[in-house]
Amino acid sequence: MRIKTTISDSGLEKFNRTSNVTNLFFNLVFIFLALVCVIPVVVVLSISFSSEASIRETGYHLLPTVLSGEAYGYIVKQGTMILRALGVSALVTVAGTVLGVFLTTSMGYVISRPTYKLKGFLTWVVFIPMVFNGGLVSSYFINSNLLGLKDSVWALILPLAVSSFNVIICKTFFKSTIPDGLVESAEIDGASQLRIFFSIILPISLPVIATIGLFLCFGYWNDWFQSMLYIDNQNLYSLQALLNSLMSNVDALAKNAASMGVSYAVLVATMPKESARMAVAILIVLPVAFAYPFFQKYFISGLTVGAVKG
Repeated sequence: MRIKTTISDSGLEKFNRTSNVTNLFFNLVFIFLALVCVIPVVVVLSISFSSEASIRETGYHLLPTVLSGEAYGYIVKQGTMILRALGVSALVTVAGTVLGVFLTTSMGYVISRPTYKLKGFLTWVVFIPMVFNGGLVSSYFINSNLLGLKDSVWALILPLAVSSFNVIICKTFFKSTIPDGLVESAEIDGASQLRIFFSIILPISLPVIATIGLFLCFGYWNDWFQSMLYIDNQNLYSLQALLNSLMSNVDALAKNAASMGVSYAVLVATMPKESARMAVAILIVLPVAFAYPFFQKYFISGLTVGAVKG
């Protein structure tokens, strides 16, 4: 016999209902927020395909007034340097993300275990850098002089590998998601801690791994500051550092055009400046924009770790 239960409008069901006016309001709010995010990207893309003369004459527009690919042509002419820098950025991003995910998840797992004796001490060690920072001078001295990372690819990888914020996310995920009984049963069966971590914990922790991996991937891909600090050899420049250098050189050439020869001054005057800068931004954003949809499902579930569930 099927028993039907109904919840009256005065019960909990009324809290799950929204009126048409409320739905319309929220739809308009989300459309507005989406436009706020999309329109700047469209404007940047439009400027990158605009001629430099039209930008000087009419300024920025949502759609290019005069189509031109001179900005991308200028970047293509720097093809050898850009491909080399792209390889450096790809290597740093992949290696840094893998290393960072391993270090972050292992540290988060260790301090999430209630039976670990140094859990409280290591938690403070992780938490204190979130509040107090040693400063740029001390970190530069340690990385350059003490560790000898100057002009090394490791200078682009190691300083960004571990973040206290990411470790706390992992700790919260492991503590709220991984039951203690699962670990205890594996220990009873004779599994070592490394075996438990790699064979049991990591396979069921894809949401937090994808979330931390996405954070690290974005951080490494967008970073140019580490190259500016530690890299003097231009062959080790990341893509962002190289493109920032190219834009600085264009601006410097444009400012000193009067003191150069006539032909060189004409060349500088015809160089794309604003459009090239926007083309650089598009080249940097595209890989991240294409990668994000593949991580979106895990990213959202990873960010909601520790949220109140009903």
